[in-house]
Amino acid sequence: MLETPARDAQAHPAPTAAGPRTFPHRWLGLVAILSATLLNLLDASIVNVAAPAIRSELGGTAATLQWLSAGYTLALAIGLLTGGRLGDMFGRKKVLMVGLVGFLAASLACGAAGTIEVLLAARVVQGVFAAVMVPQCFGLIRDMFGRDMGKAYALFGPAIGLATIAGPVVAGLLVDADLLGTGWRSIFLINLPLGAAAIALGAKILPAGAPAVKGLKLDLGGALLAAAGMCLLLVPLVEGQELGWPVWSIAMLVSSVPVLGLFAWTQARRARAGRSALVELSVFKKRSYTSGIAFVVVFFGAVTGFSLAVGLFLQLGLGFGPLQASLAMAAWAVGAFVGSGSSAALAPKLGRGILHVGLGTMAAGLVVIWFQFGADTLPGTWALSPAFAVFGIGMGMIFVPLFGIITGELEDHEVGSASGLLESFQQGASALGVAGLGTVFFAQFAIGSGAAEAMHAAQLVTGLTVLLTLVAFLVAFGLPKQAKAEH
Repeated sequence: MLETPARDAQAHPAPTAAGPRTFPHRWLGLVAILSATLLNLLDASIVNVAAPAIRSELGGTAATLQWLSAGYTLALAIGLLTGGRLGDMFGRKKVLMVGLVGFLAASLACGAAGTIEVLLAARVVQGVFAAVMVPQCFGLIRDMFGRDMGKAYALFGPAIGLATIAGPVVAGLLVDADLLGTGWRSIFLINLPLGAAAIALGAKILPAGAPAVKGLKLDLGGALLAAAGMCLLLVPLVEGQELGWPVWSIAMLVSSVPVLGLFAWTQARRARAGRSALVELSVFKKRSYTSGIAFVVVFFGAVTGFSLAVGLFLQLGLGFGPLQASLAMAAWAVGAFVGSGSSAALAPKLGRGILHVGLGTMAAGLVVIWFQFGADTLPGTWALSPAFAVFGIGMGMIFVPLFGIITGELEDHEVGSASGLLESFQQGASALGVAGLGTVFFAQFAIGSGAAEAMHAAQLVTGLTVLLTLVAFLVAFGLPKQAKAEH
């Protein structure tokens, strides 16, 4: 998933001509930061393959399977609006440590959950603490590396591309291994050693730093309005189809519009009054940024929703076990890694064109998958691998340059606010993609139905993903032709 340097442009001024201070052991500090980032990226998608095993033990409905992913991403999207502010108010290292401890506690609660309700609640808490720790990572990189930030960011591209889709693969391996009889619970318990190592290393290495902005106050009312608006939008999208779209679900969807509008109005009012706001609305005056928001919503909604549908199709439709499903999707992860690495070299030459190359590659892989899902024979473990690899390569090519391209026409003082908001939209889009494409999948396939129905449902979702990819291709023309020189 896209990770952006949230809210650090204003809080951390550019290094002086004399050069930034060099922090000792900064590469070890980067390992701690990368570990925290990977915890979030893996857990955002790790339940896609494990969901059927979870349902067989704890029960739940089709909507429950969607909420295992959507609940996390929704909480993350909402929390990111305040997570960056907390780092500005109390210091990034301190807030990162709090986020990591809370994330690990929530992971332990997920692994120990005895009911589906407890698991869902723990997943939401995971998302909240992920929103606390993620925005601190890039500010800390700026503190440690200064003008050498490019060297640090160079490691993030391939790692992000791989981790974004590696969650289902890791989940399949862990569930099948059944370590110490933990089964699906191991996908959450594995966070404990990784997170503990990040805490131990980060506590010793990362720079403490003072609060970035003195006198900053948290806009709690704005945070609550944003949370209410997004819940009103996403809850009925997940629950509505299964329940036959009752009146309350339609009412919630309609109500989300004025609530989100009220949020935007209050943010503008606070800004005019010179008070702290969660969102700097001036960035929306730039057409390139609004196009970037639209691109992020379409692209990440399509990728995340398609990933969930594929994981459900392989297990619920074809009867694959977790390991077999993870092997079937392994080529996707490898492709994402290759695409992310290659885009680092191509992006400076192609600029915005790298997005079109990536989207075209994705569409080519999706078309092949669409024909395979429409065939008379059921695909085996490796039958989808070539097309998955092509799709993954295209997807990976987009991750590395996307943020720099979207912010290409922003002023330096706007980048911090714009990046935090951009990532919030990305996470919200992921939740929306899970809800939307997941609803389409289960509208065509009832759990317990045959493989033919599953093939039809998967083909329909793939077709919609092709259309969304084409929409993203057109929206990309509204972005700047070149990435921002420094971000």
